[in-house]
Amino acid sequence: PDSFESEHLIIRSPMPGEGKPLYEAIVDSWESLQKWLPWAVEQYHEEWYERRVRQQRLDFLARRDLSMMLVSKGSHAVVGRCGLHCLDWSVPKFEIGYWVRTSFSGRGLITEAVSAVTDFTFDILGAKRVEIRCDSRNERSAAVARRAGYPLEATLHNEDRHHLTNALRHTLVFAKTRP
Repeated sequence: PDSFESEHLIIRSPMPGEGKPLYEAIVDSWESLQKWLPWAVEQYHEEWYERRVRQQRLDFLARRDLSMMLVSKGSHAVVGRCGLHCLDWSVPKFEIGYWVRTSFSGRGLITEAVSAVTDFTFDILGAKRVEIRCDSRNERSAAVARRAGYPLEATLHNEDRHHLTNALRHTLVFAKTRP
């Protein structure tokens, strides 16, 4: 399925025509996104996001990358994104990535989304392993993983460079598995 729901959210594949609401959510959240996400270094125009949404829809249909929009059931506003990346269908295993629109942060919606996407990944996609990775200094992202029941499996020291400062950084790896 390309859509499912949690208590407060509609979680679904991006659709053509949603570049503008995605753009607005990103602009609203730019400062917090830029600090942690390498794709948020450069701010693009609304038309670029429309092209991106269309490509993400194609990737979703081809099962190359499963980016998903988080839409509020009440207001129908774009709350953020939560997706499955680094897909390895041979295991199968997935990595969950997520961000929340600044005006919706602190409401537990990302934890709700991560929990729903985790269930979808195990129950529908047949995952054997699901990971969440984040910069060790990103305490809010790590807190989401913990609240969603992901145990910390490893800390990868000096694993990458920060996309803005080029300083070495550590990556936390949280994981859930099913036999």
